[in-house]
Parts: sequence; structure tokens; C-alpha cells
Amino acid sequence: MAAHLVIAIDGPAASGKSSVARALARRLGFVYVNTGAMYRAITWLAVSKGVPTADGGRVHQLLHFTEIKCGIADGESTIFLDGIDPTPHLVSDEVNANVSAIATIPEVRRVLVEKQRAYAGDHDIVMEGRDIGSAVFPETPYKFYIDASPEVRARRRAGQGLTDSVAARDKVDSTRRTSPLIIAEDAHVIDSSNLTIDGVAGEIVGRLKLKGLVITGAGERLKDEG
Repeated sequence: MAAHLVIAIDGPAASGKSSVARALARRLGFVYVNTGAMYRAITWLAVSKGVPTADGGRVHQLLHFTEIKCGIADGESTIFLDGIDPTPHLVSDEVNANVSAIATIPEVRRVLVEKQRAYAGDHDIVMEGRDIGSAVFPETPYKFYIDASPEVRARRRAGQGLTDSVAARDKVDSTRRTSPLIIAEDAHVIDSSNLTIDGVAGEIVGRLKLKGLVITGAGERLKDEG
């Protein structure tokens, strides 16, 4: 059980979940945790070291000899690998092409899920990814699934300068054996196709209030009344 409040936001690629989660965290005064960046960081590490991303054993061995340090800066999660910040490389073509393979490796997920859960030990968090409500924090009552039409998601992906197929990414993410992309049974689904970031964040805040969270004062800081 997490020591602090956890708002889980899941969804497929280019659904808008990252932008919504970041905006929501700022609005509430919570820490924003981007789990996708963690998997991309490990992908960059493997690619930069010449380790085949489809070779789970070798990737596991690489993790064993790498210092993975997760922290917080300016209210958002950070990750350093052997003291190196991989952020400038996280949306490179090589990372885009290999991150789904890395995300299927059980040992990678075990290591990163442990670090993801640690954030809730000291902070109220908004965490986004593909298995937050279903696997990382299945006990949180605050689960949301952000989706959008395939056409809108494809346009968003292109607007980000990324050329990978959202359909191909969806297939890999939803069919992997370990923690596949699914909609948690108790998650509230929001279609962001025709909504702004603030519009989606506002709908989430409204749902949180209905679930028993109340504003306590400055900004939109919330607390659990349950």
C-alpha cells in the first residue's frame, strides 16, 4: 500500500496522457512521474552499449552492472544511469524503434516498478504509463485511462516528430506477456480526441472530487477524506 496518494494515468502512445499527467500534477501540487521515460532510458542504455534489446539475458546483465538513480527535479521524476542524464536521447529513432522490446523484458519491469513504487513512499504522485493502474499501483482508487482515436493519435505522433506507427506500438504493448497495456476494471476512461489538455485535467479533478478528495487550500491541493 502506498504511503501517499497515487493518481494512475494509463493509455496508449500519443493519447495525450503525458501532457495531461504533467498538467494535473502541477495543478494539484503532486510529483509527476513519467514511467515511459524510464523505459526509454534503459533502451538508450542498451543501444548505446551495443546490447541487443531483444536479448533479455544480456539486458538483465547490463542492468546488474549499472547504477540506476531515480529522483525528483522541479516536481518531476528524473533518472540517471551511471551518473548520466539520458534525457536528450529519449526520443531518438533508435530508442523509438527499440523501447517496446525493452518493455517486454520481465527483469527490466521488475527493477523499474520497484523504483516507481518508491516515489509514493514520500510524495503524492501523478504517475503515467501503460500498467500503472493494473500492475504498479492496482490498489489506488484513482485510476484513469486516456485514449484518442487512431487518426488523432497518428497526427499527434507526427507532430512530435516521431515516425513510429501507433498501431504497431499498440499491438506490442497490448500483447506482451508481462504487464500488458489494458484498461483496469475500475479506471475511468477519457477520450481526449476533442479535448484540450486542461479539459482532460479538469475532468479528472472533477472525478477525484466525486471519489472523496477535497481541496484543502492553496492551489488545488487535495487530500483523501476516506
